[in-house]
Amino acid sequence: MNLQGQNILITGGGNFGVGSGMCKALSEYGARLLINEPSMEQLTSVLKEYPTAVPAVADISKATEVKVMFDFLKKEVGIVHGLVNNAGIGLSKPVYEVTEDEFDKLYDVDVRGLWMVSKQFVQQLLENKMSGNIVNVSSIHAHSTMERYAIYASAKSAVEGLTRGMAIDLGKHNIRVNAIAPGYVHAEQNYALIGSLTSDAKGWIKQYIEEEQVIPRAIEPVECGYVAAFLLSDLSRSVTGQTIHTDNGSKIKLLGAMPK
Repeated sequence: MNLQGQNILITGGGNFGVGSGMCKALSEYGARLLINEPSMEQLTSVLKEYPTAVPAVADISKATEVKVMFDFLKKEVGIVHGLVNNAGIGLSKPVYEVTEDEFDKLYDVDVRGLWMVSKQFVQQLLENKMSGNIVNVSSIHAHSTMERYAIYASAKSAVEGLTRGMAIDLGKHNIRVNAIAPGYVHAEQNYALIGSLTSDAKGWIKQYIEEEQVIPRAIEPVECGYVAAFLLSDLSRSVTGQTIHTDNGSKIKLLGAMPK
C-alpha cells in the first residue's frame, strides 16, 4: 500500500484508542497526517510523535468550526485527499434514563458531525474535480449491542446507513465511502464506561477478550489503522459502501453471547 502524497484528515486523532492506531498506520504508509481535535491542548502529545502532522482544530459538532477548519487546510495543504471520521463519544446508560441533552450531544458528534465533516470534504473534492476516500468508524454495537448502549448503538447504526447512502451518492464522482466496525479496542476512557456495567472493569475486559472473541487476544489500535489504510489506498478501488468488522471475530455477533 502506498499513501505517499496523500493528505488525510483524521477526526478525533489524538494519541489514544483507535485514533492513535489510525495515525500510526497511515503515517507508516506515507500519508501526510491532518489531525483533528477540538483544541490544541488535546493535540500536544500526538504532534510530538508526528512533528510533520498538521493540526486541524475544530469542534466537529459545530458547522462554523468545521468550515473554518477546511478553509485553514485549504491554505495549509491544498486538497484533502482522504478522510477518516473517527471522532465520537460514548454513552452507557439505560435508554429510559438518557436525557435529551445527552442524546443530542452524542448525535451531534457521532452522526451530525461526521456528516458535516464529510460534506465539507466532498465539496472541496468536487470543486477541484478530484477523487477521494472516506472511512467512517462504526462499532460492533451497530449490529450486536448490550444493555445500556441503545443510544450509542443507534448512532453507530446511523453511521453505517450514512456509509451506504453516501457511497451511492458519491460513486459517480469516483469518491468511495466505507466503514470499519471495531470490537473492543482499549483506551483509558473506556474504564469509565465499563464501570457502569461492573465494579471490576479490568476483569470484564479480560473475560471479554478470552471468552467473547473468536481470537482471544487484545485488538491493537494500529490493526484498525491498517484496515483503514487499505480502504484509503488504490488496492481497494473496487470496494465501496462496505463495513469491515475489525473485532477478532465476535461471539456476541456470531452467537449472541454476552459477558456475564
